[in-house]
Amino acid sequence: MAGYISPISMEAISNLCDELGNNNTIDPHNFEKFEVKRGLRNADGTGVMAGLTRICSVEGYYILDGEVIPKEGKLSYRGFDIKDIIESCIEDNRYGFEEVAWLLIFGSLPTYSQLDSLREVIGECRKLPDDFVEDLIMKHPSNDIMNKMARCVMALYSFDENPDDISVPNVLRQSLQLLSQFPSIMNTAYQVKRRAFYNKSMYLHPVVKNISTAEYILRQIRPNKEYTQEEAHLLDICLMLHADHGGGNNSTFATRVLTSSGTDTYSAIAAGLGSLKGPRHGGANIKVARQMDYILENCADPTDEGQMKDMLVKILNKEAGDRSGLIYGMGHAVYTKSDPRAMILHKNARKLAIEHGFEKELLTLENIEKLTPEVFAEVRGVNKAMCANVDLYSGLVYKVLGIPEDLYTPLFATARIAGWSAHRLEEITSSGRIMRPAYKSVSKPRNFVSIDKR
Repeated sequence: MAGYISPISMEAISNLCDELGNNNTIDPHNFEKFEVKRGLRNADGTGVMAGLTRICSVEGYYILDGEVIPKEGKLSYRGFDIKDIIESCIEDNRYGFEEVAWLLIFGSLPTYSQLDSLREVIGECRKLPDDFVEDLIMKHPSNDIMNKMARCVMALYSFDENPDDISVPNVLRQSLQLLSQFPSIMNTAYQVKRRAFYNKSMYLHPVVKNISTAEYILRQIRPNKEYTQEEAHLLDICLMLHADHGGGNNSTFATRVLTSSGTDTYSAIAAGLGSLKGPRHGGANIKVARQMDYILENCADPTDEGQMKDMLVKILNKEAGDRSGLIYGMGHAVYTKSDPRAMILHKNARKLAIEHGFEKELLTLENIEKLTPEVFAEVRGVNKAMCANVDLYSGLVYKVLGIPEDLYTPLFATARIAGWSAHRLEEITSSGRIMRPAYKSVSKPRNFVSIDKR
């Protein structure tokens, strides 16, 4: 498909970039001089305290006498350990994403009647406005589903009779509608991309109301609309694990920053989507998938620890992979000894991975998880605790479920909308101040020069 051709030449842009670069470089020593915490990180790598929340707790270390002490990771939604939530759903053979959405947004575990009412609302709101698909998605295909989802969210503003009202009842209404509509937007955008960019058929199935979010996603994505309950339950676990991760993760923080300005729900959620798209955040799962493909193509037997270790050494030394020196899927800003999300995904995906013919990929990831800390210690002299993060195994889960790479990050967003909505509502009800951190200017005074003397 032909894209838009910019009238600005790259040669002209190159010259402008030279000018831009001459005036935008900041001496790295100035960050230390003025005690600037780049990335809102403290010197020990911990995050700067920017707010308080009752929604989610992410624990991976504790501070003792000013020193960061690693501990096993724990993720809690409203005080409930995510492990307990998921184990309860597995034991009862029930879908839990809707239950988690209720918990995050309203703050309590739902009763049967409350859960039924939420499921009814989600089912009723899945359908997009009349002509929305034809006018907003099909007429303007996008090569990136995340960008298309953000555009669709912003477009929904125009279909809302009361878009700018930021009272709690109205924002709650908007949040529940977006939570319901995200799977429909995601799948429609992907199907249109298939036709426009891959020259493949689109499959636009009718909306179904009375099934879980996980079942609905698989039904819409697959040409034959068929899936097993085991597959749907595995996807449901992914959605529960990705639903929230505290107020400090980049996309949630972005959502809260925009919310603090008093802007509308659609603008705030679009900001979350824009953030999550980034390869340093939600887009990291694609980096892991491409790293896996590279290793499988260039390592004779990645299930052999010796060969895998040699490959990881080359990756760290920027001699292999994408030459970034990064091993994707390993390490986390908070988790040290373990990421509970990675552990839960690994455990629950193992059986299906083997049954669907992905045992080699599974063993490769297990080798990466096992050997990376050892390789880091040898190559970089880094002996700190390091664990697999959720991205290491989420891509494999999606492969097992036959979900295309185009949808890895959009699926993340489809789950995280629950957390974004909860944090937006909390920001509205508990903060009341616009976020306005300080930036120190390091430019020097200059005398103005008239244009004919420059």
